[in-house]
Amino acid sequence: MFVARSLFKMSSSNPLVRLEQRAAEADQIIEYLKQQVQLLKEKASIQASVREEKKLLVENAKLKQDIEDLKKQLLDKEKKRGVEVSEKSHATPPQSGGPAPCVTPAAAAPVQSPPPKDDSHNKKKPEKKEKKPQQMATAGQDEAKVDVSRLDLRVGRIITAEKHPDADSLYVEQVDVGEASPRTVVSGLVKHVPLDQMQNRMAILLCNLKPAKMRGVTSQAMVMCASSPDLVEILDPPNGAVPGERVTFQGFSGEPDKELNPKKKVWEQIQPDLRTDGDCVATYKGAPFEVVGKGACRAQTMSNSGIK
Repeated sequence: MFVARSLFKMSSSNPLVRLEQRAAEADQIIEYLKQQVQLLKEKASIQASVREEKKLLVENAKLKQDIEDLKKQLLDKEKKRGVEVSEKSHATPPQSGGPAPCVTPAAAAPVQSPPPKDDSHNKKKPEKKEKKPQQMATAGQDEAKVDVSRLDLRVGRIITAEKHPDADSLYVEQVDVGEASPRTVVSGLVKHVPLDQMQNRMAILLCNLKPAKMRGVTSQAMVMCASSPDLVEILDPPNGAVPGERVTFQGFSGEPDKELNPKKKVWEQIQPDLRTDGDCVATYKGAPFEVVGKGACRAQTMSNSGIK
């Protein structure tokens, strides 16, 4: 009876043992496979690095070969140049005929060089002598012609005006002076002329001052005004005048400068003689600012005042 029971227990426990064995074997197989996969990955990376290394070695070898080829080319060129130089050096002695003739040209060279220098000095000196009278004559003419005819004064129309972005006392205007495009003009008139009176307004402009920046904006002309310490008025052109018409002065004929040279101070010499007369007419030494066929320019109310 006891033997039968033990046999029954052994027969029932055998499947469990087998299952445990198989599970253990499966774990071993899985671990083995993981190791193989890892080895394969490492092998693949090693092979890739080997391929990259081979590629780099091939490229380095090619670069070395290119460098060697370039060196050979340079050497060949240097050799050719050396041959040319040697041929030239050998070719010169037969022409000179020996060491003694070689010395004579060398000695002759400094002897020949001074005369051209003397000639050049002799040539330059009369030129300087000739230029000085011309310069004196032109300077004398410039001094004699410092009058209002040197100014390019034109009728203009202020198309638009606005406050300067960086200066409260300045206007920035776009002015038609008879050219293809309007000029930008900066004027310090904020305290004297309301902004609405600046729009579409006729004026007289000095157009050949050198352009100058005023708080970052380049001004290309100047609005002419009757001026006193307390009051400023824009000069009005005569009725019927159109932008671009020139302002002239009887008794002062001539063409204006293309651009006044600030160093000559032409404007500074002329400006003190610009004034309005007792009838508010703008004048230069008594001669009215005149637009031919249209009439004289004038201030609104300011008589016997300076103009600038």
